[in-house]
Amino acid sequence: MTRLIHAMHTTDIFTTPEDLAPTPIELPAGTHYLKGFACQYAAELNAAIQHIATYSPFRQVMTPSGKKMSVTMTNCGTYGWISDRYGYRYSTLDPLSHQHWLALPSCFIELVNAALSHEHLPNYLPDACLINNYSVGAKMGLHQDKDEKNFTYPIVSVSLGLPALFLLGGLTRNITPRRILLQHGDIIILAASSRLRFHGVLPIQPGYHPELQAQRINLTFRKVT
Repeated sequence: MTRLIHAMHTTDIFTTPEDLAPTPIELPAGTHYLKGFACQYAAELNAAIQHIATYSPFRQVMTPSGKKMSVTMTNCGTYGWISDRYGYRYSTLDPLSHQHWLALPSCFIELVNAALSHEHLPNYLPDACLINNYSVGAKMGLHQDKDEKNFTYPIVSVSLGLPALFLLGGLTRNITPRRILLQHGDIIILAASSRLRFHGVLPIQPGYHPELQAQRINLTFRKVT
């Protein structure tokens, strides 16, 4: 069943929630949107992220083509997603410390299970969480999450901090993406026929969030094996 959510133009991100006059759009089958669902977990999530970043600091990684990504990132779980001149891949070791990534905090697992259950999707235990830190101006180009071995497991993406315009494309790169405003606590789940949709994030606009200041944190939960 399709669901209606709100899309915005880029300039609208400077308005306050009370001023928004969004236009409803249809989400494609397999895409799930949970407005503010993670807000109740935010304090625990933020504390866990700070602990993880102390152990495995955020870092700016290089793409195989030699360009630096504008986001900084770290990981937790059995596997961490890494990128360098050798390509995109998962590793059980942090390439900076050569130590295993920290285990997924219990609040991360609880949130994923609660979100999947809410949408009547089968629960699974993620074995990777990619943590992206977006400062003002940082972005993420259109891409597919396809480094995993089994695409039957949904991608669960949690937004914290500053708002972002999320790009939700099609199964090929040439389809014009929808633009979806994601705010603090929102969750997007890409499952079933939407699991391999191209997606990305437009540059983060200046702003201030009382918990995360001038940044956006994105938690992306995955099943690698």
